[in-house]
Amino acid sequence: MSVKIQTRTFNPETCKALIAAGADPLLARLCAARSVERPEELQDKLAGLLPFEGLQNCEAAAVRLADAVQKRERILIVADYDADGATACAVGMKGLGVMGARVDFLVPNRFEHGYGLTPELAGLAAGQGADLLLTVDNGIASTAGVAHAQALGLDVLVTDHHLPGDALPDCLIVNPNQPGCTFASKNLAGVGVIFYVLMALRSELRSRNHFSDRHHEPNLADLLDLVALGTVADVVTLDHNNRILVSQGLKRMRAGKMCHGIRALFEAAKRDWRKAQPFDMGFALGPRINAAGRLDDMSLGIACLLADSAETAQQFAAQLNDLNIERREIEQSMLQDALDAFPETLPAGQTTVTAYREDFHQGVVGIVASRLKDRFYRPAIVFAPADNGEVRGSGRSIPKLHLRDALDLVSKRYPDLILKFGGHAMAAGLSIAAENVGRFQEAFERIVGELLCEDDLSQTYITDGSLPAVEITLAQAQNLAGQVWGQGFAPPSFTDEFAVIRQQAMGVNHKKVWLQKEGCQFEAMFWRCTEEIPERIRTVYRPVANEWRNNLELQLYIDYWEAA
Repeated sequence: MSVKIQTRTFNPETCKALIAAGADPLLARLCAARSVERPEELQDKLAGLLPFEGLQNCEAAAVRLADAVQKRERILIVADYDADGATACAVGMKGLGVMGARVDFLVPNRFEHGYGLTPELAGLAAGQGADLLLTVDNGIASTAGVAHAQALGLDVLVTDHHLPGDALPDCLIVNPNQPGCTFASKNLAGVGVIFYVLMALRSELRSRNHFSDRHHEPNLADLLDLVALGTVADVVTLDHNNRILVSQGLKRMRAGKMCHGIRALFEAAKRDWRKAQPFDMGFALGPRINAAGRLDDMSLGIACLLADSAETAQQFAAQLNDLNIERREIEQSMLQDALDAFPETLPAGQTTVTAYREDFHQGVVGIVASRLKDRFYRPAIVFAPADNGEVRGSGRSIPKLHLRDALDLVSKRYPDLILKFGGHAMAAGLSIAAENVGRFQEAFERIVGELLCEDDLSQTYITDGSLPAVEITLAQAQNLAGQVWGQGFAPPSFTDEFAVIRQQAMGVNHKKVWLQKEGCQFEAMFWRCTEEIPERIRTVYRPVANEWRNNLELQLYIDYWEAA
């Protein structure tokens, strides 16, 4: 696999303007290279959020929900079974509940019901006596489910963020990605969309003089811990609007202002909430919630987030932790089985990786697809058996391929192949008949081969260039760690040449190496590295404030190295 190192470009005038507004010079350079154009975009105050009035149908949804609240209609939230869906459900339950709504939730089981509001799920909702169905993080593709719910006498309100298909459900929809919506942030997660709807609902109820001693006007900022968790866990692009939501949520966590469930998840993951980072959301808390939907029932994850006592939350978090351990074991076994089916190096010209075995676990296919994508730097789809002779697949992509659009092209060119599909640029899911796995593999390879060139298949490290040795400091590492980085707003990394002073093995798979540049020496960690490091290397690295036995020290984490 060939590797390229590129340096981000930035507008020097933008950088000067950010510095003039008070930004740290390095931070100004980094942000200017990430499409920040105005000093206001460095602020994280809630007042900087885009107004809910700009989100299509948000105010109409608020009117419908306000009517439901005041008429004491039964609202049933239909959630998705991932961390975004779980946090969106918890935000909806808490926000609607505190405004006086009669509200409950229903979450599909991945293995019994499939994804989204299906006709079967609509039947279950009707059986529970619901008047209004409110979807969170799903629904944009549920044309049949919405129609069936309406035929059963239920009203339906869809809140979602996924890309729409050719046909939309015939109901009220709040989704920044629906046709005609001019909302400036297309990157809201499902939890962000329902949070916006709640802001509009509060405003609508305020205008109706609804709030009183019985129903105090809520402070919706109390929900931002959940909004931050769902936004980071769903790996949506952290544009300015999302960075505000995440930053405010993290500040609340660090101050101890979080729901019992999130605090219990921090404890179960052995992470310190006082130093909460996006990393914790994406790699510690999010996976534990997701484990419920992958292996069991997401009701467990939602119950943890809704727990009304620390003790109850800890019990749920312990169960989620056990599920996550089980999930990791299944993932490792599946990954090894998948890797055994491929050569160490893919044949020249192969642009995709597709894997299927009859013993693969449906709940873990997305993670294994992500691992294969990382291993081979190719779009990867992993299938597992479902019901009725079908297999369900989950895919992960590389930056130059919009995965949902590629599946759309396969579907149009081979109309009988894909039963259903949906998703985003970097992640998507689909169902096909089990006997068509081989046909799909060939069709997917053919389509992607047309869409990508050889250059697109070179793993590219996009860095922020060189960093003078005097700027590689513990203080600078701490400064960088205090910012909100993530998808679409990548954590800073740098590229420089170093002389290798000495090296030692750390355990069986890692190395600690002492590097020198411009007369300064740095301790560096080479993860999953057993090779002898040559005397001079070119690296891609990140300065990290590493805490060890209550001591903070600067370390360089090496993402990539080659002989200089």
